[in-house]
Amino acid sequence: MRRQILRAGAILIAGLGLGLAGAQAAPKGEITVWSWNIAAEALDMLVPDFNKKYPDVKVNVLNMGNGDVYTKTLAGCAAGGTDLPDVVTIENSEAEIQWARFPDCFVNLKEFGVEKYVDKFPAFKWTELMAGDGIFSLPWDSGPTMIFYRRDLYEKAGVDPAAINTWDDFINAGKKILAATNGEVKMVTIDMNEDGWFRALANQESCSYFTNDGEAVAINQPGCVVALEMIKKMIDAGIVANGDWGGQIQNIKTNSVASAYFGGWYEGTIRSNAPEQSGKWGMYPPPAVEPGGVRAANWGGSSLAITSSSKNKEAAWAYIEYALATDEGQISMLRNRGLVPSLLSAVSTDYAKSPMEYWGGQPVWTDMLATQGNIPPYRGTQYFDEVRGTIVNKTISDFMNGNYKTAKEALDFAASQIVSATGVPIAQ
Repeated sequence: MRRQILRAGAILIAGLGLGLAGAQAAPKGEITVWSWNIAAEALDMLVPDFNKKYPDVKVNVLNMGNGDVYTKTLAGCAAGGTDLPDVVTIENSEAEIQWARFPDCFVNLKEFGVEKYVDKFPAFKWTELMAGDGIFSLPWDSGPTMIFYRRDLYEKAGVDPAAINTWDDFINAGKKILAATNGEVKMVTIDMNEDGWFRALANQESCSYFTNDGEAVAINQPGCVVALEMIKKMIDAGIVANGDWGGQIQNIKTNSVASAYFGGWYEGTIRSNAPEQSGKWGMYPPPAVEPGGVRAANWGGSSLAITSSSKNKEAAWAYIEYALATDEGQISMLRNRGLVPSLLSAVSTDYAKSPMEYWGGQPVWTDMLATQGNIPPYRGTQYFDEVRGTIVNKTISDFMNGNYKTAKEALDFAASQIVSATGVPIAQ
């Protein structure tokens, strides 16, 4: 009897020991993260706070060019995972290219219970991060679109941003600003050789290059046609300046435009390039394409994935979970580098609610983040880069230059080109 008691006690103690060891187990070792520009800077600045929680994990963030991360990730996956980091930054629009070409190159995050976070992020962010029954990346920043506007120029023309509910209202406001400034100030800058505005307005109309199941070409569907027509209407109204990225910044610095339209991340671009204009700017949600329509869209955004070749997946998961799935991590990157959180709870934090001096005391993060739940989902598919670069941008440019009679004709041609390039049929 005594022997049985001792044996039972030994088993209990051993069990407790295992339990304590399990409870104390924490990731250790070293991980490498690939990212670019301010995103890499934000990830690197986060490391000291991460190490307060995980002191035995060394994080090396490599700041590479956007194109370098993309091409080197594809090359590494093609080589079976050779020379890849533990964590890689992936733009949402390019995510499905990765999953389609190299389905075994990234960890299915369901191994770490990522499902518990699905409701913590807006639905549109997950669309391109899932493939089959897997979830291969955790949402990071997003690009909820906003109209950034010059308060002083709007006031001079008697334009009330609260009265701009549709893009037709936006056009009429632009005409007032032209009149009030003797034609010297345009309403906004648009790059007429690329698809940014088109994708954003089409997103408001729940339209994209492809259907949301990725099974059909949708670029010539009514929502996309209306979006392209509206952009042409703005241009024909004379309220638009044509400019690429650098041209848009120059127009802002020289007081040549009264507004800008981009994803929320453009806040930092304006603030850093025109610090002397502090207090003169404000924001409001994008107008609807049609009365009563959606006043929300997404323009840009990224995620973090773990490579299958990582030797320290647990530490990699601990890092991306801390960075992206906690208010502390997301707000740190918002505060330090203006990266707009996708995590829905971030809108309720004190920092997100705080007024911003540069933006005339407006709590711009609250206003911006509040639109995320209304953004319609869309698919880039594995063909996004190919379609955008060789077909859509050219079609938009040709249409703006008068080479098509109607937007429907232009997008019908684009759709036929996409079919030829991808083999995906046109939606019926």
